[in-house]
Order: sequence, then structure tokens, then C-alpha cells
Amino acid sequence: MINRNMFTGIIQTTGIIKSKTKNQIQIEAPEVIDELKIGSSIAVDGVCLTVVEKKDNSFTADVMPITFEKTILGKRKKGDLVNLELAMKHTDRFEGHVVSGHVENTAKLSEQKIVENAYWLTFDFTSDLMKYVVPQGSIAINGISLTVSEVQGDSFAVSIIPHTWDVTNLHKLKIGDKVNIETDLMAKYAEKLSLKL
Repeated sequence: MINRNMFTGIIQTTGIIKSKTKNQIQIEAPEVIDELKIGSSIAVDGVCLTVVEKKDNSFTADVMPITFEKTILGKRKKGDLVNLELAMKHTDRFEGHVVSGHVENTAKLSEQKIVENAYWLTFDFTSDLMKYVVPQGSIAINGISLTVSEVQGDSFAVSIIPHTWDVTNLHKLKIGDKVNIETDLMAKYAEKLSLKL
């Protein structure tokens, strides 16, 4: 059976932050609220959180201090739009790539342009995790499963189709904004296995 905390990076909807304290976040999410129960896992901008309360069209999740510190959730404020994905069911079709919901670092948007029908976004990512970012490889940005289009030094670019641009919070990004990054889990397993050979 697939672990209940597995995600695929296919964003189901967005939610709006209603409130945030030093250890909790409340999100208005009418489109998925009926599928949530106490204890459900949900990825918020790519961060795996556990639902601890449901009220009207909103849910509340506990957030550890280190999660606020290491991810963009710490900078989020009331009214901000966040990407939401429910944990994968064992009967679901696998459409993205393996995403654990364990954000590893953040990257900063350095360039944004339109190339024909796509939005081209370049991110600065000064991190030892850069070795796992390869052209045509998978990466999760704010929980969205994307394909790396280009890698140059400590930066990488992704190309976004209009549908993804419209239904996620990527269209809210401005130059200098940070995003949550989860690199390809399979690349890390492959590296570990190759070290043992």
C-alpha cells in the first residue's frame, strides 16, 4: 500500500490563509474541505501538514517552528493564496512525480518571462541540493510537480503551461519572492545506492 503521506505534485486547488499563529495555520479551502478529516495529511505550498480542526469551509493544521523557519510558510500572512494537494489514495492514478511533502529549502525568483505560450521562471538556488536539479528532471516548487528546463550554475528554470499558471499561486510571484523546493526523491535514493556499490 502507498504511504498516506505521498503526494504527486498535481495541485488540486488553492486556499486562502485565514489566520496564522506561532504554531498553527488556518486555511479556507471549500473545494477540498469535505474530503478532509481530523488527522488527514495535506500539502500546503508543498509542506505536508496534518489537519487538527475543521470549521465551516476551513481547516487548521499544527506547524512546528522549524517548518515556519525553513519554508515560505513562515512569511505567509492572512489573505495569501496557497497551493493545496490532498495525500494520494492507493487507488489514485500517479500523474506527477513522487513528492514527500518534506520541503528541503527555498529558492528565489530571479527572472520571469513569456516564451510563446509558456511562462519561463528562473530561480536562484544556492544550495548543496543543486546537484539533484538536472535538465528534464523533476522538481517540486510550492508543491507543484514541474520539469526542469534549464540549469546554469546556481540557478535553474522551469517552463509553466497556462493551465498550471492559472490554477496555482505561481501567478502571484514577483521577482525576489521565495518558493518552497523539494528536489527529486529518486535522485537521492539513486545517489545513496551508487555510493554503496
